[in-house]
Amino acid sequence: MSFKNQDSGQDDIVSDINMTPLIDIMLVLLIIFMVSSSAAIESGLDLNLPESSSVSDKSDLVLVVSLSKAGELAVQGEKVSMDKLQDKISQGLKSLKTDSVILEGDGQSMLASAMEVMDMARNAGAKNFSLAARLKENK
Repeated sequence: MSFKNQDSGQDDIVSDINMTPLIDIMLVLLIIFMVSSSAAIESGLDLNLPESSSVSDKSDLVLVVSLSKAGELAVQGEKVSMDKLQDKISQGLKSLKTDSVILEGDGQSMLASAMEVMDMARNAGAKNFSLAARLKENK
């Protein structure tokens, strides 16, 4: 882009770099990084989910309870002991204003522990239950 200098009759070249597009791109990349990194640490436990042929997506209005192979528990990514689990689930259901719980457990976790967690969630006010799984790959 050039501007005419009215005094000398010559064209002056503007050689400034426009930083606005570069800043816009960097902000978009920052937002993408922030969103993807928060999704990666959601459960709080290292789980190996069992496989299923159909998997539905998690909703934001669902309380996630995680059960590891070693018997560790987490509610919405925060570790909790078995004796405080029911209170934590009750608080989570009230804060999210929902009655739905997703139980995500390691494929090798004990079924008895999962049933105990579901009973505590039911006593805390949960009415809808789902089990988390990862999509089975077709070979």
